[in-house]
Parts: sequence; C-alpha cells; structure tokens
Amino acid sequence: MLYLRKTTENFTLIELMAVVTIIFILALTAQTFAASAGQQEEVVIEFLSWSPIVNTTNKMIAATEAKYPGIKIKADITNYPEFLIDLKVRAASGNMPDIIGLEPGALTQEYRDFLMPLQDYSKSFWGDNWQDKFYMIGIQQARLGNPSGDENIYGLPVLTQTINLWYTIPIYQEAGFEPPKTYNEWVTQAKYFRKKGIAPLMLGALDGWLNRDIYMQLIHNIAPGKIYKAEVGDAKFTDPEFVEAMKWWKRLFDDGIIQVGALGLTAYPGSMELIEGGRAATFPMSSWWQQQATRQNPPELSAAMSGFTPFKFPDVTGNGAPDDLLGGIDVMIGISKDTKHPEEAFKVLADWISGAGAQELINTVNDLPAYKGLEPQQYASEHQKAVWDLFTKKWMPNVKYARQLRDPAVKFALENALAAVAAGEMTPEAAMQSVQASWTMPK
Repeated sequence: MLYLRKTTENFTLIELMAVVTIIFILALTAQTFAASAGQQEEVVIEFLSWSPIVNTTNKMIAATEAKYPGIKIKADITNYPEFLIDLKVRAASGNMPDIIGLEPGALTQEYRDFLMPLQDYSKSFWGDNWQDKFYMIGIQQARLGNPSGDENIYGLPVLTQTINLWYTIPIYQEAGFEPPKTYNEWVTQAKYFRKKGIAPLMLGALDGWLNRDIYMQLIHNIAPGKIYKAEVGDAKFTDPEFVEAMKWWKRLFDDGIIQVGALGLTAYPGSMELIEGGRAATFPMSSWWQQQATRQNPPELSAAMSGFTPFKFPDVTGNGAPDDLLGGIDVMIGISKDTKHPEEAFKVLADWISGAGAQELINTVNDLPAYKGLEPQQYASEHQKAVWDLFTKKWMPNVKYARQLRDPAVKFALENALAAVAAGEMTPEAAMQSVQASWTMPK
C-alpha cells in the first residue's frame, strides 16, 4: 500500500506538471496568435497626391482611422509639379501607391492601365442608384477620355469646382470700381491699378495649368463647347475661334492686364503670397481659393474670406459672356490595380467622399463637394457663407463643360504653346498648329 500510495502521489505530481506545461504552451500560443492576428488586422494604405493640402489631409486621415481602427493611412502630399514627377517615377518602377490623386481626362488616361475600375465597389457601398448621390457632372467627367466602349470609372470625384476669377474687395472699394464685365472695362481698370503698383490680374504663369485655365475661359467665351469637338476630331484646333482665343491671351500681356514678370512667377507659393499681401486687383485661382480662409492664422484678407469675392471672366466678344462656368471635378481618387488591399483602399476613398473624412474635408472649404448634401458645419462670417452658396447653389449646378482636356498630349502642347505666345516666341497661328499637330484621333 505504501508503494502504491507513493506511486499514486508521484503520478499525480507528474500529471499536474504536464497539465501546467500544457496550459503554459496554450497561453503562449494564444498570445502569439493574438499578436499575429493584430498585426494582420492593421492595413497600411498609401496615398499620393497634390491635394488636399497637408493639414486638411491629416484631418481626413484622423477621422477615417478613428472610423476604421484596423486601417492606417500614410499620405505623401506635394506641390502639383512635384506630384506629377513622383507619380511618373512610381509608375515606371512598378511601385504605385494604393490610392492616387487624379484629375479627369488627361491625367487619369495617362495612368488608366495602372488603375482598377471602381463602379462595382461603388454600387456595393452606396447602392444601385449610387450615381444619383453625386453631382452628375462629376460622374460624367470621371469617364472623360475613356476609349470608345470603355464605361469603366477609374477614379471617383472627391471634390468639384468651377473656374473663375476673384477680386480683392478693399482694392476695388478704394478704386471705386465694380469687377469688370467686359474686356474694355478691364483695360481701363488695369491702367489705374498699374499706376498704384497693383497687378491688374496676378498670374503665376510659370505653371502651365493656370495659363490653360485662362485659355479655356477665353475659348468658352468665344465658342462654347467647340474645344471638346476638336478633341474628338469634329473640329480642328487651327480653326479661327481657337486662334482668336490665343490672340486674346496674348493681348492680356500686351495690354498690361497680366503683370510684368508673370512668366517667372509660380502660382503657389509665388502669386499666392502676393495676392494675400494685397498686391493683386484680380486673380484666377477659382473655387479652391476658399481654402485660404481655413488655415491657421490666415492673412487678414483671407481670414473668413473677408477680402475676396469671386466673379466671372469678363466678356471679350461684345456679345456677353456665357451664363455657365467651366468646371466639374477638382480632385478625384483612383485605386491602383496592384494594391494588396482593395477593400480597405475603397473604404478610405468612400469615407473621403461621403463619410467622416469627407466632412473634415468640407469643413476646411478645400473646394466644393462631389457628393450631394455636404456643407461646412460652420462659417466664419456671412460673407464666407455667401461665397459658398454662390458656388454650390448657383454656379456648380449649371456647369456644362469640363475644365480639363481628355488627351495628355494636347494638354501639354497647349500649355507649351501658351507660354511661347506669351513670351513672344510663337504666333497664335503657329501655336494652334502645334496643338493640332499633337492631336490624335481617340481610340
């Protein structure tokens, strides 16, 4: 019995030690599995863009990460020219970011082969009638430049815009002028402002996109809609209307409306700093200029948008300017077809369009929403609200034509031609011949 008792005691002790060992191993395994699972749940989504600005993007990221704790967003926001270079390098090296800032038309078409279609994800997220929840001009322009028969949507609109001019309120009040409605009025005002050391139209013409915006407004005044016919071969860029618009572009320099030295000045930060410093009577920054009011400690003129008011481009034909403005998508976002996390990437994109991230974006008045029903949660002044309402209730709903061109080659040729004409290195006729030479029939 003594032997049996000792054996039993020994067996029990061994058994107990085995059980403890098993429990320890299981606990350690559980901890390892939990840690591994935690690591697997955290997905990093990389975002490359020029817009929204860094402070705004950071607010959007904070809101979206709070909504989706398993997603971390890494953003790389640069100035537009740097962004274009970065994107080209990333595409060439096969290292595309998960989500990418885009523009409709030329830029999206240049990288279309790197992007995944988004319409099915959109239908799953917003429902069968998801397109009705967006301003229709945004959905239409999302397909701008697609080859014939390709109805895919490679990027979704996040922000929309109009292109227009602004005037500086105290400068015009002191002069006793109203913003010009005709070219002749503009020339008269320009003489006055030049004597005061103020740029009649402050233009950072070193940036081709801003020059193109002005040309687009000129051709829209002269022949509304014709440039889009030329893009698809139903007109030619050498037609008289296009040459006439180029001549008006040159006159803006020759008549002293655009300031001396414009071709050496950047839009950002160059012209921006001069505008906010009270050195510009008018300027062509369009609806996105509203965001200047929401930065930390903005200059006096930009605070609550109190120093600036938007207006339409003056008529150059003598027949009156069109009622509608050019515009559509400001910023759209696409998803790389090589992303390892398409569902998470779309969650980020959708939240920046219609969710918590979108509200943070619109609160900064970075530009106009693409998704219907969004507006800032508060305004700093009645004037700021009036400006917002002008854009969103009167101008944006009436946009018919795109700000952007569909063909990258035509866009670049036009920007180069505008710079050459402004510098006196090319005639308007030769300039438009160079644009036509860059054109090829869309597929």
